[in-house]
Amino acid sequence: MTGVMRLYGTLVQLPGMDAPELTLQEQMNQIWMDTGFMKWPLSLCLVLGIIVIIWKFIDLQAKASKTRSILRDVDELLNEQRIREALDLTRDSNSPAAKILYAGLERHDEGTERVMKAIENQGLIELSRLEKGLVVLATLTNIAPLLGFLGTVIGMIIAFQSIEMAGEVEATLVAGGIKVALLTTAAGLVIAIPVSIAHNFFVSRIDAIVIDMEESAQKMIDTLHGMGTVA
Repeated sequence: MTGVMRLYGTLVQLPGMDAPELTLQEQMNQIWMDTGFMKWPLSLCLVLGIIVIIWKFIDLQAKASKTRSILRDVDELLNEQRIREALDLTRDSNSPAAKILYAGLERHDEGTERVMKAIENQGLIELSRLEKGLVVLATLTNIAPLLGFLGTVIGMIIAFQSIEMAGEVEATLVAGGIKVALLTTAAGLVIAIPVSIAHNFFVSRIDAIVIDMEESAQKMIDTLHGMGTVA
């Protein structure tokens, strides 16, 4: 936002335009007031997006760390053929990888097909948990620009109503409506762009976690095959 304001300050210094005498804080307050009633739904989108992004970042960081730790420990135990210890370790952990491996280890004596089916089912459950909150970010990415465009339409309607009531075209009559139109569109895009970037970042992190879990699950099955505990 500071960069946008600096760009704005540069533009208003073009020939024929006076430089604003307001501070950055005063300019931000002025923009807030000039956005009209659309500032409330747009502000709600911004606050909700920030909350979800912070929560999801912390959540994925914690789960990624736990996943790396549990996969390393389980691999060591299975290499030493300590299936009971690996089963106890995964049962006591709440990481997604542990739950998937536990589902497979629990059925290690029921055959490969049962092990793979258990891993597959638990994997779908853990994937849905990892993706929790992403639908909110995806919705905000679509809603914020639409709210901005709605403000644009409302602003243009106000501008044309002013012209109709005055019976003539004057810049001062339509400036307010056009300002609302432009500000709401800009605000919607400013909100949607970082939210979209955060959404894609989280999707890539989840994909990386899922790949690690799939590789570990396959390695576990291969290890159990080598030990002769699954057929």
